[in-house]
Amino acid sequence: QVQLVESGGGLVQAGGSLRLSCAASGSDFRLNAMGWYRQAPGKQRELVATITRGGSTNYADAVKDRFTISREDAKNAVYLQMNSLKPEDTAVYYCNVNAYRSFRNNDYWGQGTQVTVSS
Repeated sequence: QVQLVESGGGLVQAGGSLRLSCAASGSDFRLNAMGWYRQAPGKQRELVATITRGGSTNYADAVKDRFTISREDAKNAVYLQMNSLKPEDTAVYYCNVNAYRSFRNNDYWGQGTQVTVSS
């Protein structure tokens, strides 16, 4: 199994910044793509940003030019730097990784971290 632990959420005023972190732990796995998703109350979970093993990134239009995803493979970690936050960014943010383990690729999810942006 691969466990994901997220941190860095909180309450921030509009225009502020937060940095989310997600660390993967377990045994005998290799991380492939990593990403962040979010789910606001009453809405479906949506993609925020992803990063491939090679470092290619993809962002939702709503966060382009404000959020930056990065990864640090030596620490099995992925980060999301969020700048110029808006009230509509308020959501629970989930870390997602695709990892090769037990001869197959599997998706894993973190427990989620709350981000609240006040106006």
